[in-house]
Amino acid sequence: MNQDMSLHDPALPTDVDEVEQITRAAWHYYNDGLTQNQIADMLGVSRIKVSRLLEKGRQSGLIELRINSPHAGCLTLQNELVSAFGLVDSRVVPDASDMAVVPRVGRAAASYLVQKLEQDDLLAIGWGETTTMALRYTAPVFPQANIALVSLTGGVSAYIGTTGLFGPQNNAHLIPTPLRVSSIELAEMLRREPYVRHVLDMAATARMALIGVGAVSSSATLVRYGYCTSAEIDLYARRGAVGDILGYFYDADGEILDLDLHKHVVAVPPDDLRKIPNLAAAAAGSHKVDAILGLLRGRLANILVTDQATAEALLRRAR
Repeated sequence: MNQDMSLHDPALPTDVDEVEQITRAAWHYYNDGLTQNQIADMLGVSRIKVSRLLEKGRQSGLIELRINSPHAGCLTLQNELVSAFGLVDSRVVPDASDMAVVPRVGRAAASYLVQKLEQDDLLAIGWGETTTMALRYTAPVFPQANIALVSLTGGVSAYIGTTGLFGPQNNAHLIPTPLRVSSIELAEMLRREPYVRHVLDMAATARMALIGVGAVSSSATLVRYGYCTSAEIDLYARRGAVGDILGYFYDADGEILDLDLHKHVVAVPPDDLRKIPNLAAAAAGSHKVDAILGLLRGRLANILVTDQATAEALLRRAR
């Protein structure tokens, strides 16, 4: 971080001695890394006086702070995303053309969770490549903070063995069903099954959740896991689908489509998902811009973790 102490009339202090004091205080504080108490001793003034000198220097323009970091522009993008889409919060990672986007966004989501989760919290988790990556990074932290985990969907194979979270643990609660079952009757029966119902209800009480965002494409996670065929994905796209969360497909405005598929899904429904106060979606990539935009328009999440290029594309579309 560089500090430019340049003069900008007419707001600058006119007292030569005061300007010198501000300059010395700023130099020792920002360049030498001294504390305000140490600077006060050097200048022969009180710590409060040093604090006031630094504040006056910033307000007058005598001190200008410039952050030389690729994250600086991302902080601006974060604020713009929050404002444009009415989000609770956002995290944007800088572009890095030589690095894969999923691990970087996954790590950012993991960092966000570690910052925001509290002792004895309950975290509800969806599934998908980015979500899985985030959970791999955060798995060691959860036992230390006694954080319990609850799945938002069926599809046990998507959780076990990929995140390092599940196995013989007391703090993890899985819905012991596939995500999609063969008949509407079976799905309804499973949702009424006491343990499944208990986990679904528990997930809706979580203070924080992390979900992925599925694109409507033949390479989508739902297709890779065998829950949808490429032909079905093509059909949903013709019906107006731009993305999915937890197996529920939605249109460009974030409205959940009336699809027969949804009656076969064993997962927390979108209306219950919205009851979670801190609902974070982690996703990035040009192929997911439409899906993320629909998600945000439909208020299907109120926190977004993404990368710089995706954030810029979303904001262009929002304008």
